[in-house]
Amino acid sequence: MIRVLIADDHQLIRAGFRQLAADDHVIEVVGEAAEGGELLRRLERTRTDVVILDIGMPGPGFVPLIGELRKRFPRVAVLVVSMHPEGQLAVQALRAGAAGYVSKTQAPSELLAAVKKAHAGGTYVSPALAERLAVELRSGFAGRAHEALSAREYQVLCLLGTGKSNKEIAVTLSVGPKTVSTYRSRVLRKLSLKTNADLVRYVIEQGLAP
Repeated sequence: MIRVLIADDHQLIRAGFRQLAADDHVIEVVGEAAEGGELLRRLERTRTDVVILDIGMPGPGFVPLIGELRKRFPRVAVLVVSMHPEGQLAVQALRAGAAGYVSKTQAPSELLAAVKKAHAGGTYVSPALAERLAVELRSGFAGRAHEALSAREYQVLCLLGTGKSNKEIAVTLSVGPKTVSTYRSRVLRKLSLKTNADLVRYVIEQGLAP
């Protein structure tokens, strides 16, 4: 059996994967966590093969959390899932040590396949992401402006691009509004933009909107 721990702050998502796993005779859900600290505590007392980690879960951010997981539980594969399309966040997750990245828009069968591949020691990427990475390697692609953003800055960019206010983003990311304002200022500076309208336009033009 593949022992899986689900780390997602949405109860419906956790319940959905439990149901999905129940129909698969190879995967067993051994625990759940709604934030990073709880995940680490559960892993200390629960034998786990694969962690399914939601990229937007409350806590320090998924990149440092993946680093902590790889350091403390090196035998546990970390599979990142996200509502965001595959792109910069997927690349950051893989660089941090994740065993794969799955968009929540993909078919349920893809998530099951990703879990099995991660457990087998492989790295799961969708055909679309693999093609993008291959093209960039062949062309010596230098990267678009938003690829210089940190993981948290990128999350703020995408959320601002959907029209969310600083307060709404603060609730989503479990941080203070002032923190969101700081990230917004950094994003504007790094992308050479001036207003939220510019950010919305950039997100749409770059195809970053979820």
